[in-house]
Amino acid sequence: MTRFIHDQFAKDYLEELLTPYGTIQSPRRVAGEVRQVDLWFSPKSEFTLPPDSLGILARAIATPAIFEPFRNPVTADEISDCLLKLLEIRGELQREANRNRGSIAEEGKPKLWILTPTASENLLQEFGATLDLEYWPMGVYFLPPQLRTVIVVIHQLPRNLDTLWLRVLGRGKVQAQAINEIEQLPPDNPFRANAFILLNRLKADLESKQSSSLEDRELIMRLSPLFDQQLESAKLSGLQQGERLVVENLLRFRFGAVDPELTLIIDSVLSLPPSEFTPLLMQLSREELIDRFRNNN
Repeated sequence: MTRFIHDQFAKDYLEELLTPYGTIQSPRRVAGEVRQVDLWFSPKSEFTLPPDSLGILARAIATPAIFEPFRNPVTADEISDCLLKLLEIRGELQREANRNRGSIAEEGKPKLWILTPTASENLLQEFGATLDLEYWPMGVYFLPPQLRTVIVVIHQLPRNLDTLWLRVLGRGKVQAQAINEIEQLPPDNPFRANAFILLNRLKADLESKQSSSLEDRELIMRLSPLFDQQLESAKLSGLQQGERLVVENLLRFRFGAVDPELTLIIDSVLSLPPSEFTPLLMQLSREELIDRFRNNN
């Protein structure tokens, strides 16, 4: 099911955005029964990038946070399961504090952020979720204070820069609009390039599964021009500095970084003319590239 592809994209996307600000565990094991939270975030004492650039997501990471993104509308059972994981993690932290004869400061208690495209009014009422429009935008619902839980209904968020990085995790037109807005950001925006890399990876994953979903096919079509634009940019940047950088840029574009294993195959790749190595670099998986070119060194 392509839902799992979208779920993995959401985890990778949040991890990429938040890593500069703190320590990430994705997934994080929870004591007791075998449970895992999708993404655990622990903030650094000092941010290395200005947090304002992430809008309301930056406010979410001011304290330790658990992120549970859902591709489909979250259900009551799923919310209950998320709350159980939050309480188990709080129990772990409290036991550790007791062993050290200390206590958990308020700012050290984790907060749960449930990200869902939509949620019915009934569901929100059943969990006592309320808005705080004086300080937070429409779509951000708070459960009673002791639960330290927020439900973000992505499709209710206003369309502005503060909500952009969360709206990318929406569906259909909401996600497409967010992609349009990312495309229009200045090229030097620190998160723009990383978002493009992850979106192109999502496109490749969806294509490999040959999804029959109309929504997925429309997303692939929306991402195709973005993919072509980034590919041309990678080629141009490399051509200006030599064929080796063409290969490095294409590998970085495909896989996010050129690690030692990929570095070892570059000379073998360069034994082919650009007309031959370019389609191979764009079509083969990382493992296939390494298998194909490793033995030529």
